[in-house]
Amino acid sequence: MVDEATRYSDADLAEFKEIILNKIQKAQADLDLIKSAYMNDLNNGTDDTSPTFKAFEEGSESMSKEANSQLAIRQEKFIRDLKNALFRVENKTYGVCKVTGKLIGKERLKIVPHATMSIEAKNSQR
Repeated sequence: MVDEATRYSDADLAEFKEIILNKIQKAQADLDLIKSAYMNDLNNGTDDTSPTFKAFEEGSESMSKEANSQLAIRQEKFIRDLKNALFRVENKTYGVCKVTGKLIGKERLKIVPHATMSIEAKNSQR
């Protein structure tokens, strides 16, 4: 368990939990939209178009599927990171830098609620 002086208060944790839950909800809706677009791509046939246009369409469709797949993978990782942050809120270790052991700034956490490192630790890795 993290020392009381090096952790956020229960009120702060509740505020962060609300931010994270909202981000998870939005991220899940975005993922559903990406998956829906991908599924729609599979159903858009080009059977009734000219052969030249069909070749362009299939090439474009291939790139679109790949881009959607990459977006979906990134979105799933983002959701997983947010859920891990939620777990850290529950066990009261949220907001503690995994490198320095110090609290990550509130403003950083409000912008990047799944952050696990302070700005100083992040910059020292470069």
